[in-house]
Amino acid sequence: MRDLTWGIAATGGIARTVGAAIVAEPGMRVAAVGSRDLGRAEALAATLGAESAYGSYAELCADPAVDAVYVATPHAQHLEVAEAAIAAGKAVLCEKPLAATVADAERMVRLAREAGVFLMEAMWMRFNPLIQMLAADPRFGEIRSVHASFGFALPYDPAHRLWAPELGGGALLDLGIYPLGLAQLLLGMPSGMHLTGSLAPSGVDAEAAGVLLYPGGRRALVDVSLLGHYPNSASVVGTEMRADIDAPFWAPRRVVLSGPSMEPEEHVLDPADNGYAGELREVRACLVKNRTESAIMPLDETLAMMGLLADARGQVP
Repeated sequence: MRDLTWGIAATGGIARTVGAAIVAEPGMRVAAVGSRDLGRAEALAATLGAESAYGSYAELCADPAVDAVYVATPHAQHLEVAEAAIAAGKAVLCEKPLAATVADAERMVRLAREAGVFLMEAMWMRFNPLIQMLAADPRFGEIRSVHASFGFALPYDPAHRLWAPELGGGALLDLGIYPLGLAQLLLGMPSGMHLTGSLAPSGVDAEAAGVLLYPGGRRALVDVSLLGHYPNSASVVGTEMRADIDAPFWAPRRVVLSGPSMEPEEHVLDPADNGYAGELREVRACLVKNRTESAIMPLDETLAMMGLLADARGQVP
């Protein structure tokens, strides 16, 4: 097919990173950048070689030169941009979490399905080749435990998006989606969950830790925090094999497999193949096959995770 042309909504760090990944990917290019600040849109467009820059997301989504829109705004703005893109018939790759609330996520999915427009959550962890290798490896036997942490100390600033409730802040929504997402990928959805944590002065969750429960005593231990530096690694323990995933576990470059009947195996990833390229290729592959949803990151699993995150936040006092 011809080059897949992208419009990038927002100009922050993740927009720049994924924009660069688009430019580096054969058969893709950035056609336009949109922002509420036209100057910032023009600057990023120049960096990425895009022909057009817009001072609104509506203009970006209306551009006939754009095939797909990558939504990189703060969580609370995802629905606004995705709704405009879907209405314009553009494929949508939306940063994780899909939305700030379950209701917003459900609306996005409903609109996309009704319109027959492609929509996928940009959960790059699922497209990391090492994570995909673990999910497909039968040598674990029965996976009994997943243990993952993600935490760093972020100085409190009520205007920062991670501390601001109106921007979808909080440790769980932004960080917790990774350890919970690893558990979801390897164990499915839990039958129960017990968490504890604390709130920031702004009311968002500053930290949370606990256990996700599965039938037969299987479990996932998760720990997320904006208050302290954590290992940010993960382990997966099965009846026959274990995996130790180096930090950052959501974008690992090294995994070691070991077990009583095997020599340790070290698997190292090319730094360039970190998951961003994988999710971009998945969008193109789905569009070529006229698919409106991804089998790697299904919308039903995205909605299930949104519900789990909401339940988790409800347990933090």
